[in-house]
Amino acid sequence: MNRTILLVGLGGFFGSSCRYLTALFLTKTFPSAFPYGTFAVNIIGCLLIGIFYGLSQYYNWFNANLTLLLATGFCGGFTTFSSFSYENLNLLQNGEYLTFGLYSIGSFVLGLLAVVVGLIFIKNIIT
Repeated sequence: MNRTILLVGLGGFFGSSCRYLTALFLTKTFPSAFPYGTFAVNIIGCLLIGIFYGLSQYYNWFNANLTLLLATGFCGGFTTFSSFSYENLNLLQNGEYLTFGLYSIGSFVLGLLAVVVGLIFIKNIIT
């Protein structure tokens, strides 16, 4: 149990740090009402989790410990539903209805698509 907590915590530390740096860079590079930082980390995180779960399905070396470290820990720390929700609330309160719609629907659709792309990518490498 202690090993599990350490693996998830270590992955979460690196995921959260990468999220912060990525979001900071994108927010400074593309200042806008649209929250590019959170949008990007959530889509990238979806792609990564598709890749990690794909690897766990096809390779024995990608064991439960790596899944805990990378999928649960890193991706869990890297992606952020709470920031997504808070930013959506701010968009609604500021009357940015089109941005709210694009952000919400785009995040959902592209997030699902990114997971599928990650899984297909790994499957095609295998075959």
